[in-house]
Amino acid sequence: MLEEHAKVVQFIGVADGITGRKKLQKMIYIAKKLQYPYKEKYEFHVYGPYSEELTLRVEELCNMGFLQEERQDKGSYVQYKYQMTDAGEHFTQMAQVEEAGPALLSCITQMKAKSSRFLELVSTLLYFDQMPKEDQIEKLHVVKGKLNFTADEIEEAFSFVMNLMNERAIL
Repeated sequence: MLEEHAKVVQFIGVADGITGRKKLQKMIYIAKKLQYPYKEKYEFHVYGPYSEELTLRVEELCNMGFLQEERQDKGSYVQYKYQMTDAGEHFTQMAQVEEAGPALLSCITQMKAKSSRFLELVSTLLYFDQMPKEDQIEKLHVVKGKLNFTADEIEEAFSFVMNLMNERAIL
């Protein structure tokens, strides 16, 4: 039952911490869409795909002491940073979670290097991935019009996903 909890702890541990709740949501969603074994259910929300299940799971993991949540006051907003604790590392070992392979490690590293805004773009496009590319872009402009994504940013997002998919197939 706690295997899914352990996978989230492992994900954050592999990333060596993740800053931002939105970034964490998008990173796990993208990994899930790339067929990595994450089971959280997502719905479309203000900032793109969002999982209430993941939010609750992270809160539980913090309460259990497996994740540390650091609240950073940025003046006009609060940002949260998540780190795996020593107890969390022990928990993932006890839960016998399969070690993250090279493709997942690379995927997490590449996503962590991107901005939350970019990951919001990528995850939104992936949310509509059952549509043809042109329709995905049109839908993006409808649901994310205020973010004014440029054609170059959109192309970069498609290339980013294709690169991650290719690595998943190769590694």
